[in-house]
Amino acid sequence: MTRLQRFLLSLLLFCAASQALADDYAVYTSESGFADVMDGLELAIQQRGMFINNVMHMNEMLERTGADLDLGDTLFDQADSIEFCSAVLSRKMISEDPRRIVNCPFIIAVYTLPGEPETTYVAHRQIPSAETDASPAMQEVATMLEEIAKEAISW
Repeated sequence: MTRLQRFLLSLLLFCAASQALADDYAVYTSESGFADVMDGLELAIQQRGMFINNVMHMNEMLERTGADLDLGDTLFDQADSIEFCSAVLSRKMISEDPRRIVNCPFIIAVYTLPGEPETTYVAHRQIPSAETDASPAMQEVATMLEEIAKEAISW
């Protein structure tokens, strides 16, 4: 194999790996403020009859541990994650495959980045298309996560 062929193969593999990583997360943006998007997220979850287990204040934890361990710059201006559960969807997806227990609880994060005060991000793990194609329950989960995230950014 020539150097050019090795280079092109490496470039192809890098691009494929980068795309795979990009597909792991669904990220939405909003021009609404952090608090408004968080309120919208909580409301979107509760209107579906789901229970919010916990609101994790990720930025506070990261700032505290970063300072304690001397780990450098601020990662977020604000960052919270909401853990929530749907008994019906959880039961459906785990009935199809017990390994899917790792998908419980569902988590959606809301954050703002330093230097970007006008943009609020909403992110969740993407359900792989191979699972949604093969599983009606996972298609429901994927659709539910997308709908909730989109409602949150519409505030």
